[in-house]
Amino acid sequence: MKTNGKKRKDDIDDGRVVAPMNVEGMPWYSGERTPGDAGTGVSADPVAPVKLTFRENVAFMFGVLKAVLLVALVFIGVLLGFILFCIHVWFR
Repeated sequence: MKTNGKKRKDDIDDGRVVAPMNVEGMPWYSGERTPGDAGTGVSADPVAPVKLTFRENVAFMFGVLKAVLLVALVFIGVLLGFILFCIHVWFR
């Protein structure tokens, strides 16, 4: 697209970061975060860890346990289905 050397109104830098390139492991990584880093989830002020009550902690653990059991049951069901398929269809 040709611009004819003219600056458009929306070409002016407003200081916002669209995609921060300060990535750990890259040669130019500086280790410091600025408040303008968009999409990194890091603010200038450190956030204190959240303290959960006993009931919230128990509810959290039961939620994690239910999620793990759901995934485990799906894997066991798929394995059982494969074994039944092999016994009754494939090896017959």
